[in-house]
Amino acid sequence: MFTDPESGGSFPVPTYEAVKGILRSVYWKPTFIWVPDELRVMNRISMEDYSVMRRGKCVVQRRLADIRWQVRAHFVWNDNRPEFARDRDEDKHFRIALRSLARGGRFPVWLGTADCPGEVRPARFGSSGGYYDGSGAVDFGVMYHGVNYPDEGWNEFTRTTVSRRKWHCVMNDGVIRFLSPEKCSAEFVRTARAKRFNSTDTEVGACAAGKQN
Repeated sequence: MFTDPESGGSFPVPTYEAVKGILRSVYWKPTFIWVPDELRVMNRISMEDYSVMRRGKCVVQRRLADIRWQVRAHFVWNDNRPEFARDRDEDKHFRIALRSLARGGRFPVWLGTADCPGEVRPARFGSSGGYYDGSGAVDFGVMYHGVNYPDEGWNEFTRTTVSRRKWHCVMNDGVIRFLSPEKCSAEFVRTARAKRFNSTDTEVGACAAGKQN
Protein backbone atom coordinates (compact mmCIF):
# COMPACT_ATOMS: atom_id res chain seq x y z
CA MET A 1 0.00 0.00 0.00
CA PHE A 2 2.77 2.42 0.99
CA THR A 3 6.24 1.36 -0.05
CA ASP A 4 9.78 2.69 0.01
CA PRO A 5 10.67 3.76 -3.58
CA GLU A 6 14.25 2.57 -3.02
CA SER A 7 13.89 -0.77 -1.20
CA GLY A 8 10.30 -1.63 -2.11
CA GLY A 9 9.59 -2.47 1.54
CA SER A 10 6.14 -1.76 3.00
CA PHE A 11 5.54 1.03 5.52
CA PRO A 12 3.27 0.44 8.54
CA VAL A 13 1.84 3.97 8.27
CA PRO A 14 1.20 6.36 5.38
CA THR A 15 3.94 8.77 4.41
CA TYR A 16 3.67 12.57 4.44
CA GLU A 17 3.49 12.49 0.64
CA ALA A 18 0.67 9.93 0.69
CA VAL A 19 -1.41 12.01 3.11
CA LYS A 20 -0.77 15.09 0.99
CA GLY A 21 -1.99 13.17 -2.05
CA ILE A 22 -5.21 12.25 -0.24
CA LEU A 23 -5.78 15.90 0.64
CA ARG A 24 -5.21 16.92 -2.98
CA SER A 25 -7.84 14.37 -4.05
CA VAL A 26 -10.31 16.04 -1.71
CA TYR A 27 -9.62 19.54 -3.06
CA TRP A 28 -6.62 21.33 -4.54
CA LYS A 29 -5.56 24.26 -6.70
CA PRO A 30 -2.08 25.49 -7.68
CA THR A 31 -2.86 28.58 -5.60
CA PHE A 32 -2.02 26.73 -2.37
CA ILE A 33 -0.02 23.83 -0.91
CA TRP A 34 -1.48 21.27 1.49
CA VAL A 35 0.59 20.73 4.65
CA PRO A 36 -0.25 17.58 6.67
CA ASP A 37 0.36 18.30 10.36
CA GLU A 38 -0.62 15.15 12.24
CA LEU A 39 -1.92 11.66 11.60
CA ARG A 40 -3.69 9.62 14.28
CA VAL A 41 -3.69 5.84 13.86
CA MET A 42 -7.11 4.65 15.06
CA ASN A 43 -6.94 0.87 14.48
CA ARG A 44 -4.25 -1.68 15.30
CA ILE A 45 -1.56 -1.81 12.59
CA SER A 46 -1.83 -5.15 10.79
CA MET A 47 -0.82 -6.56 7.41
CA GLU A 48 -2.40 -9.02 4.99
CA ASP A 49 -1.37 -10.83 1.80
CA TYR A 50 -3.17 -10.18 -1.48
CA SER A 51 -2.63 -11.36 -5.05
CA VAL A 52 -2.15 -9.11 -8.08
CA MET A 53 -1.28 -9.73 -11.73
CA ARG A 54 2.11 -8.36 -12.76
CA ARG A 55 3.26 -8.97 -16.34
CA GLY A 56 0.97 -11.94 -16.73
CA LYS A 57 1.99 -13.56 -13.45
CA CYS A 58 0.19 -13.76 -10.13
CA VAL A 59 2.28 -12.07 -7.44
CA VAL A 60 1.57 -12.06 -3.70
CA GLN A 61 2.10 -8.70 -2.02
CA ARG A 62 1.61 -7.26 1.46
CA ARG A 63 -0.66 -4.37 2.40
CA LEU A 64 -2.17 -2.78 5.49
CA ALA A 65 -5.48 -4.22 6.68
CA ASP A 66 -8.44 -2.65 8.51
CA ILE A 67 -7.05 0.88 8.43
CA ARG A 68 -8.56 4.05 9.85
CA TRP A 69 -6.78 7.35 10.42
CA GLN A 70 -7.58 10.88 11.48
CA VAL A 71 -5.68 13.71 9.79
CA ARG A 72 -5.05 17.32 10.81
CA ALA A 73 -3.76 19.62 8.04
CA HIS A 74 -3.69 23.18 6.78
CA PHE A 75 -2.81 24.93 3.54
CA VAL A 76 -0.39 27.76 2.71
CA TRP A 77 -0.15 29.97 -0.37
CA ASN A 78 2.22 28.82 -3.06
CA ASP A 79 4.59 31.78 -3.50
CA ASN A 80 5.98 30.13 -6.64
CA ARG A 81 2.68 30.84 -8.40
CA PRO A 82 2.35 34.66 -8.42
CA GLU A 83 0.04 34.33 -11.44
CA PHE A 84 -2.64 33.02 -9.04
CA ALA A 85 -2.19 35.75 -6.41
CA ARG A 86 -5.70 37.09 -7.01
CA ASP A 87 -7.10 33.68 -6.05
CA ARG A 88 -5.65 33.81 -2.51
CA ASP A 89 -8.93 33.92 -0.62
CA GLU A 90 -8.49 31.81 2.52
CA ASP A 91 -12.17 31.73 3.49
CA LYS A 92 -13.23 30.68 -0.02
CA HIS A 93 -10.80 27.78 -0.31
CA PHE A 94 -11.45 26.63 3.25
CA ARG A 95 -15.19 26.47 2.64
CA ILE A 96 -14.77 24.69 -0.71
CA ALA A 97 -12.47 22.17 0.97
CA LEU A 98 -15.09 21.48 3.67
CA ARG A 99 -17.83 21.00 1.07
CA SER A 100 -15.62 18.72 -0.99
CA LEU A 101 -14.71 16.67 2.08
CA ALA A 102 -18.38 16.27 3.02
CA ARG A 103 -18.99 14.81 -0.45
CA GLY A 104 -16.12 12.33 -0.16
CA GLY A 105 -13.62 14.39 -2.17
CA ARG A 106 -13.50 15.66 -5.73
CA PHE A 107 -11.45 12.77 -7.07
CA PRO A 108 -11.11 9.08 -6.16
CA VAL A 109 -8.77 8.43 -3.24
CA TRP A 110 -6.11 5.77 -3.78
CA LEU A 111 -4.04 4.59 -0.83
CA GLY A 112 -0.68 4.17 -2.53
CA THR A 113 -2.05 2.18 -5.48
CA ALA A 114 -5.26 1.83 -7.48
CA ASP A 115 -5.67 -1.63 -5.91
CA CYS A 116 -6.43 0.12 -2.60
CA PRO A 117 -9.29 2.64 -2.84
CA GLY A 118 -9.99 4.80 0.21
CA GLU A 119 -12.88 6.77 1.67
CA VAL A 120 -12.70 10.21 3.26
CA ARG A 121 -15.19 11.97 5.51
CA PRO A 122 -15.18 14.85 8.02
CA ALA A 123 -13.92 14.13 11.56
CA ARG A 124 -12.79 16.09 14.59
CA PHE A 125 -9.13 15.28 15.25
CA GLY A 126 -8.79 13.51 18.61
CA SER A 127 -12.39 12.36 18.77
CA SER A 128 -13.28 8.70 19.49
CA GLY A 129 -10.97 6.16 21.07
CA GLY A 130 -7.88 4.95 19.24
CA TYR A 131 -6.07 1.61 19.61
CA TYR A 132 -2.76 3.28 20.53
CA ASP A 133 -4.10 5.87 22.98
CA GLY A 134 -1.74 6.01 25.97
CA SER A 135 0.60 3.41 24.44
CA GLY A 136 3.71 5.63 24.51
CA ALA A 137 6.28 5.96 21.74
CA VAL A 138 6.66 3.63 18.75
CA ASP A 139 9.80 4.23 16.66
CA PHE A 140 9.40 3.43 12.95
CA GLY A 141 12.95 4.52 12.16
CA VAL A 142 14.04 6.48 9.08
CA MET A 143 11.26 6.60 6.51
CA TYR A 144 10.56 8.11 3.13
CA HIS A 145 8.86 11.49 3.61
CA GLY A 146 8.21 12.80 0.11
CA VAL A 147 9.62 14.56 -2.95
CA ASN A 148 10.54 18.23 -3.38
CA TYR A 149 9.42 19.61 -6.73
CA PRO A 150 10.44 23.03 -8.10
CA ASP A 151 6.87 24.38 -8.22
CA GLU A 152 6.65 24.03 -4.41
CA GLY A 153 10.27 24.88 -3.56
CA TRP A 154 11.25 27.38 -0.85
CA ASN A 155 14.92 28.17 -1.68
CA GLU A 156 17.31 28.14 -4.63
CA PHE A 157 18.08 24.42 -4.29
CA THR A 158 14.48 23.20 -4.05
CA ARG A 159 13.31 25.53 -6.84
CA THR A 160 15.87 24.18 -9.32
CA THR A 161 15.96 20.47 -8.49
CA VAL A 162 13.90 17.40 -7.72
CA SER A 163 15.03 15.88 -4.42
CA ARG A 164 13.86 13.02 -2.22
CA ARG A 165 13.18 13.61 1.49
CA LYS A 166 13.61 11.31 4.48
CA TRP A 167 12.85 11.69 8.18
CA HIS A 168 12.81 9.80 11.47
CA CYS A 169 9.19 8.74 12.11
CA VAL A 170 7.99 8.29 15.70
CA MET A 171 4.42 7.70 16.82
CA ASN A 172 3.45 8.94 20.30
CA ASP A 173 0.20 7.62 21.80
CA GLY A 174 -1.02 6.82 18.30
CA VAL A 175 -0.23 10.26 16.85
CA ILE A 176 2.45 11.00 14.25
CA ARG A 177 3.47 14.65 14.05
CA PHE A 178 4.93 15.19 10.59
CA LEU A 179 8.14 17.09 10.16
CA SER A 180 7.82 19.94 7.65
CA PRO A 181 9.60 19.41 4.30
CA GLU A 182 11.99 22.27 5.07
CA LYS A 183 13.34 20.38 8.11
CA CYS A 184 13.85 16.99 6.42
CA SER A 185 17.09 15.68 4.97
CA ALA A 186 17.00 15.76 1.17
CA GLU A 187 18.83 13.75 -1.50
CA PHE A 188 19.40 15.23 -4.97
CA VAL A 189 17.65 13.38 -7.81
CA ARG A 190 17.90 15.68 -10.87
CA THR A 191 17.81 19.29 -11.95
CA ALA A 192 14.44 20.73 -12.96
CA ARG A 193 12.45 23.93 -13.35
CA ALA A 194 8.82 24.68 -12.53
CA LYS A 195 6.43 25.09 -15.45
CA ARG A 196 5.47 28.74 -15.92
CA PHE A 197 1.90 29.61 -16.95
CA ASN A 198 1.44 32.38 -19.49
CA SER A 199 -1.43 34.87 -19.37
CA THR A 200 -3.64 32.72 -21.63
CA ASP A 201 -3.18 29.66 -19.41
CA THR A 202 -4.01 31.73 -16.35
CA GLU A 203 -7.20 33.13 -17.87
CA VAL A 204 -8.40 29.69 -18.97
CA GLY A 205 -7.59 28.22 -15.55
CA ALA A 206 -9.44 31.02 -13.76
CA CYS A 207 -12.48 30.54 -16.00
CA ALA A 208 -12.56 26.79 -15.37
CA ALA A 209 -12.14 27.34 -11.63
CA GLY A 210 -15.00 29.79 -11.59
CA LYS A 211 -17.32 27.24 -13.20
CA GLN A 212 -16.36 24.56 -10.66
CA ASN A 213 -16.88 26.83 -7.65
